[in-house]
Amino acid sequence: MKFVLAVHGTRGDVEPCAAVGVELARRGHEVRMALPPNLVGFVESAGLHGVAYGPDSGEQINAVAAFIRNLTKAQNPLNLVRAGKELFVEGWADMGTTLTALADGADLLMTGQTYHGVVANVAEYYDIPLAALHHFPVQVNGQLAIPWIPTPLLRPALMRSAMKGSWRLYSYVSKDADSTQRRALRLPPTSTPAAQRIAEGRAPEIQAYEQALFPGLAAEWDGQRPFVGALTMDRHSEPDEDLASWLAAGTPPIYFGFGSTPVQSPTETLAMISDACAELGERALVFSPVNATDDIKHAEHVKFVGLVNYSALLPSCRAVVHHGGAGTTAAGLRAGKPTLILWDVADQPLWAAAVRRLKVGSAKRFTHITRKSLLAELRTILAPDYVARAREISAQMTTPAVAVATAADLLEKAVRTYA
Repeated sequence: MKFVLAVHGTRGDVEPCAAVGVELARRGHEVRMALPPNLVGFVESAGLHGVAYGPDSGEQINAVAAFIRNLTKAQNPLNLVRAGKELFVEGWADMGTTLTALADGADLLMTGQTYHGVVANVAEYYDIPLAALHHFPVQVNGQLAIPWIPTPLLRPALMRSAMKGSWRLYSYVSKDADSTQRRALRLPPTSTPAAQRIAEGRAPEIQAYEQALFPGLAAEWDGQRPFVGALTMDRHSEPDEDLASWLAAGTPPIYFGFGSTPVQSPTETLAMISDACAELGERALVFSPVNATDDIKHAEHVKFVGLVNYSALLPSCRAVVHHGGAGTTAAGLRAGKPTLILWDVADQPLWAAAVRRLKVGSAKRFTHITRKSLLAELRTILAPDYVARAREISAQMTTPAVAVATAADLLEKAVRTYA
């Protein structure tokens, strides 16, 4: 079989799809991935074939963060709509052209979280099955709690209304690009948003996250959107003797990593982490991109580390502090470690709400964290009840091998049963 996996976003968006791609390739299938140009090298290092698709996602995430910050400022609503329209459909036409060529002869197309309209149109053009992979809940539901909405408003009816509103906004800003692509493919016009078309077409909507983090959601969807567990790649990493020696020389450290989230003041952030950990008598292991912190001095209880294999590293840590990406959240909980999420954009607040709700961690907006509040949050998650609860949740998590195998099974079944 030939599978084409089209995904756009940061590494956290791409990795779940790539993990399934690796499993499909291991089973002997032909796999092609369409993904942001800045992440082609990432999937090719895993042995997959990648094609540049859409704008650079690193640049785009910075633009999204700026757009969201502007929502709180008084300005002309029409200007905001225009800015959102440009931001969220950037590259749509070129992406459609790229994907149409790549999908020729494919047996199935799979879309990630964004630009699903591009993928749905190409699947319709070729009359091949479509699947969607979601690494957090995106379809309307009555279970989800969002941390910035006051507690009295967290009622199912209002949550459904909010999610429907967000889909309507996305459908509005993307409808012109969607219509243009459909005309180019000579598909009939439609007023039905792509997300609704996917749901009504009974396409497999794979939920690549843990049921345990969103109690009640699996029962509400009643098998219509199958859960497989968090999808991560088993990345090989060369032995790091210096890191191993540092870990062995003292108590288990607290891991700090912020993924693709821009850190506006890395020197000040590091100083805050160093001071807080020093007061608590803890060591800090801090993720740093290559060369990003070469000129920053740090104390002996702090160590920088580059990209690592979470499954190998996090069990050696005491707790995990991060930006709230889906993959990092899952990795920390699989390791049985209490979590502090310092969230900013995208799906990060959803994971922040989940760890709070389950009492396996705490959360605060990244821009609101101070030395004093960081100390308080770390004391909270290091308390024995949070540590014990994190271990309990770890036992309920799906293993990476089972998750990718289940997702691949669903995609193979979709091809076999497509009529």
